[in-house]
Amino acid sequence: MKVLLSSAYLAPIQYYAWMLAADEVLLEQHDHYIKQTYRNRCTIAAADGPLSLTIPIIKPENEKCPMKDIRISDHGNWRHLHWNALKSAYRMSPFWEYYEDDFRPFYEQKWELLMDYNQALQEKVCELIDFTPNITRTEAFISLSEAGIQDLRDVIHPKREIAVDGKFQAIPYYQVFKERQGFLPNMSIMDLLMNMGPESILILKNSLLD
Repeated sequence: MKVLLSSAYLAPIQYYAWMLAADEVLLEQHDHYIKQTYRNRCTIAAADGPLSLTIPIIKPENEKCPMKDIRISDHGNWRHLHWNALKSAYRMSPFWEYYEDDFRPFYEQKWELLMDYNQALQEKVCELIDFTPNITRTEAFISLSEAGIQDLRDVIHPKREIAVDGKFQAIPYYQVFKERQGFLPNMSIMDLLMNMGPESILILKNSLLD
């Protein structure tokens, strides 16, 4: 099975469940950058509920700028704010102390291109979960779903219900603030990793219906 995905910043569990299930992942890099998507946003389970973290970008001169050319802005000291938000949300989780040093460099170093940053984070996440997806960046924009390709570029979206997927099911697992606010489904992969550690891969395997 081939899966077509957009670039995403610490993508939700749904995204990684499909990556794990796929024989090949096509990562779209020629699509136009779209605001308010997972391209530069992730959602974590914070003390007061879901919290969105957004990476600021340098506004492109061309509104139809391809994702591969989108540059990260240093506006608002976002790296410091994101790291503190992650630390606040997960420092009491079972696996924060094991993975903290793996992620800290991503919030200390400057990255120029959003897509490169997203993919480097993605590779680190996959390494820690212990699976190696077969990922290829697209050579040109894929305008229509080709035979044999599961096109999820517009399915995995912050404003779409996960039911739109048809196969993904949110499996409950331990969350730091679960007793206070109930289980929050389909958070960023960071939420699953920090709470479940090596068992994250079991959740991902069971998250897609046959």
